[in-house]
Amino acid sequence: MSTTRVKTRETKTGEIIAYSDTAIRNNASAVEYCRTSMAALSGSTAGVLGLTGVLGFLFYVLAVLCLWQMLLLKSGSNWQKYFISRKSLLTHGFLSGLCTYVLFWTFLYGMVHVY
Repeated sequence: MSTTRVKTRETKTGEIIAYSDTAIRNNASAVEYCRTSMAALSGSTAGVLGLTGVLGFLFYVLAVLCLWQMLLLKSGSNWQKYFISRKSLLTHGFLSGLCTYVLFWTFLYGMVHVY
């Protein structure tokens, strides 16, 4: 059984904020699931649309930014309760999502557009 650890951090104003290690892991797991699902869906979409080259990669970047905005919108103005930083929410898992994206992108492109 895992123990619950509490991490603390001090803000610029001197206020101490406590984070539950278990809750942080749970939130990171949920975000990773969303990112993987988004990568598969957007890769499939890019393949069916026939995007190639730089346009395909720009489509992935756009999808990542849209997911980031949706997660911040869902968490509301108190995003600090759920995530440690906004930057880590955007950057963590970017390359693993890219691999999933490319896999689905090329697979669906080959199924639809190659005779």
